[in-house]
Amino acid sequence: MKLWSLLGNSQKLDGGAMFGNAPRAMWERWAPPDEANRIELACRALRASPLAGKTVLFETGIGAFFEPKLRERYGVQEDRHVLLESLAEAGFGHDDVDVVVLSHLHFDHAGGLLAPWTGNEAPRLLFPNATYVVSAACWDRARDPHPRDRASFIPELPALLEASGRLEIVDGAHSRALGNAVRFHYSDGHTPGLMLAEIVGPESVDGVAHGGVVFCADLIPGRPWVHVPITMGYDRNAELLIDEKREFLADMLARNVHLFFTHDPACALARVVRDERGRYGTTNEVERLQARALPA
Repeated sequence: MKLWSLLGNSQKLDGGAMFGNAPRAMWERWAPPDEANRIELACRALRASPLAGKTVLFETGIGAFFEPKLRERYGVQEDRHVLLESLAEAGFGHDDVDVVVLSHLHFDHAGGLLAPWTGNEAPRLLFPNATYVVSAACWDRARDPHPRDRASFIPELPALLEASGRLEIVDGAHSRALGNAVRFHYSDGHTPGLMLAEIVGPESVDGVAHGGVVFCADLIPGRPWVHVPITMGYDRNAELLIDEKREFLADMLARNVHLFFTHDPACALARVVRDERGRYGTTNEVERLQARALPA
């Protein structure tokens, strides 16, 4: 099996919102803001093939479904569907994907499911041969959002996914589409049922998988958020997220599972470490994966 990191459309969002209650004097060292106080963010997908005998895409980024006014509001930098270009550069089309795994259905993670905006046609799904894998709690949230995060969802998307006949809703550690090759962890601090997909590593110690890669989604958007106290203003429950992140990182460190970041503009993959003070960080940082073997 090989791994590819695939860039989608990039964003610029308010740095204060992205770093919660961390002071600017701290976070601007990690992510220098522009004159509008916005920081650069990637929307990176992970492609694995063959995984459980299939071509699998973990997330789709924000895509190009927004009309120009909303594209500007949410800081989307390109007007074309960059993920489709990245797939093509890797030698694949969106119709070659067998499974799309979605950590949650916020538009910056699921918008790439949709064809680019043209102004004269209704939203339509891409990836015509793929099973769409979504957690039960994320599915419920997308169909009935809370007023606080309603703007983070694409109103038309749940109906399109359901009408496809290729939606798999999961509420356990594994899916029908991928079996034991992918293990799901769950987090509720950012949004209910955030699904963190771990590509299970090749080693086993006392029956427990070691090695592999986990898609960190919005539990840990990038390297600065590996530091446990750092959260986002977009998180629904920062204290819960911190507790979840501490447990998650301890598990990944103990089992040598590498972290895959969707929003870090300069790092796709890293190994988690912990210093003598107990503070988590990263090492062995990799900017891009191109037909890379699964870490052992």
